[in-house]
Amino acid sequence: ESFQLESGGPRNFANVPDGRQIAVIDREKNAVVAKWPVTQALANFPMALDEKNHRLLVACRQPARLLVLNTETGRPVAEVNCCGDVDDLFYDAVRQRVYLSGGEGCISVFEQKDADHYPLRKRIETSPGARTCLYVPETGRLYLAVPQRGQQKAEVWVYQAR
Repeated sequence: ESFQLESGGPRNFANVPDGRQIAVIDREKNAVVAKWPVTQALANFPMALDEKNHRLLVACRQPARLLVLNTETGRPVAEVNCCGDVDDLFYDAVRQRVYLSGGEGCISVFEQKDADHYPLRKRIETSPGARTCLYVPETGRLYLAVPQRGQQKAEVWVYQAR
């Protein structure tokens, strides 16, 4: 469902929701070198990588949780509630924030206080079903796809990180 590639190392991290795990793949060995279980929640779909702090951010849907794993050990270091039906997840290294969009109709914004602490900074109400987004670090903008539902027209909403 999602994968992240280390730029400073040979590993890929791949979400395997049906197996309730994250597969760690060594690109040089062309082999799975570890399988980290995801036991705290089901439906682990989007991920983001904070390579500097050795953290893998994983969002789950059942229940709605943001999990933070140590990429050296695979062990969980943090777990916080997030918006439901999460589909996309981005790490903003400049502002040290995490952005999650969920079909529940919200965006969860977490502050990275340090590598192991992620308090909720803000919950932004959006539109039900609006769960697909793209964060562009160069501009600090998050683009959210809002589907047509009832009186709501299909649109792209733009948020500016501050």
